[in-house]
Amino acid sequence: MTNLLKTPAGWPRPLLGRASAKDPTDLDAAVKAGAFDGLKKAVKLAPAGALAEVRAAGLRGRGGAGFLTADKWQLAAATPADRRYVVANGYGADPAARTDAVLLERDPYGVIEGVAIAAWAIGADSAIIAVRATETEAIRRLEAALGAAEEAGFIGSDVLDSGRELNVEVRPVQGAYMLGEETVLLKALEGKRGQPEQRPPHPAERGLFGRPTVVQNVQTLALAAWILREGAAAFRAIGSPGAPGTILVHVRGAGGAGVAEVPLGTTIRTILGLVGAKAPAGPDPKALLVGGPSGGILPADLLDTPYSFDELRAAGAHIGSGSIVATGPQADVVELAELLTRFCASEACGKTIPCRIGTRRLEEIAVRINAGTPRPTDADLLTDLSADIVASGLCDHERLATLPLTSVMRYFRPELDAKLQPVAEPAAAH
Repeated sequence: MTNLLKTPAGWPRPLLGRASAKDPTDLDAAVKAGAFDGLKKAVKLAPAGALAEVRAAGLRGRGGAGFLTADKWQLAAATPADRRYVVANGYGADPAARTDAVLLERDPYGVIEGVAIAAWAIGADSAIIAVRATETEAIRRLEAALGAAEEAGFIGSDVLDSGRELNVEVRPVQGAYMLGEETVLLKALEGKRGQPEQRPPHPAERGLFGRPTVVQNVQTLALAAWILREGAAAFRAIGSPGAPGTILVHVRGAGGAGVAEVPLGTTIRTILGLVGAKAPAGPDPKALLVGGPSGGILPADLLDTPYSFDELRAAGAHIGSGSIVATGPQADVVELAELLTRFCASEACGKTIPCRIGTRRLEEIAVRINAGTPRPTDADLLTDLSADIVASGLCDHERLATLPLTSVMRYFRPELDAKLQPVAEPAAAH
């Protein structure tokens, strides 16, 4: 099981507050620790009141994009339909990050409660919790927790005697990295080929089976449950003004690895310190991969960048899968960028030309550069092609696939330029 990192005593734990429970599926123990208090409050507030509380909290989606949660819920609730859905995305597309799986394993009731609150707020009677099929322990615990929650009346045919029905299903899914994109996940849940859809219309207007669907990362939903229980003001007091609350981060550095719950706005330096990757008197890492395979490669002089949506985007990275990897001093960042670009190109669904061809051309440029056979125009081609992909891409996968190489161009240009010089042919013997 993934290691949970120790965090400072004063840090809040809305997501992992019940993570130390001996049996996370023990409903009585979870209820004593506050589980479903938020749902009870939501039912008392009525759907509009529950949605208003989430809006007042300023909750942004933890799936990477940071979209305002209340805006999704409002759009789904206001769109006329014969039924609506909630889809909790716990797939965890990044194979090297287990933030979502950790939450599902350690507090399944937090996710279930968040699903129920979202369904209550938008008028949904069906919900799916999508989990990577290989996360068997998370699936087992979720299914056990769902059975106990339904027996207790927190979900099922009559939620808390409100007259509202909510059927929740755990759906194991398996597929490519693209399943992290919400419209791709919806296609997979419908049994169709996993490719993104043009937006608008957004899933909140036309999603699963053509009905309004709220798709949220499991962390987002668990935080919604905490907000309803503790109040919007308490949530606003955590994190930063533009991005309140906490988030799970999977950290890897020289001192170890693990998952930690951190307030948004915490510096990367502080987060790395949780695994000893940057001891107070120790050396800085050479580079930081922030955001997973399609993340940005940042230099050590950006260690004090706040870990938050807008600040990371400005730096050329993003929250993405919620991972931070610190490299050693000997790391070849150009080779790292090639490896990441190859992964993104291989995982692309190929629906559009920027996806099918553009990402492959990026990979080819990176291969040439690292092989010592660059073309004189490769630097300009890399810049222009990346800009074209970002401008014309259908989904964030192809747009973000440009980040590893463009961030190296931005921050490690001397190393890139050194490889852009063709390797001289040995002189012919006479």
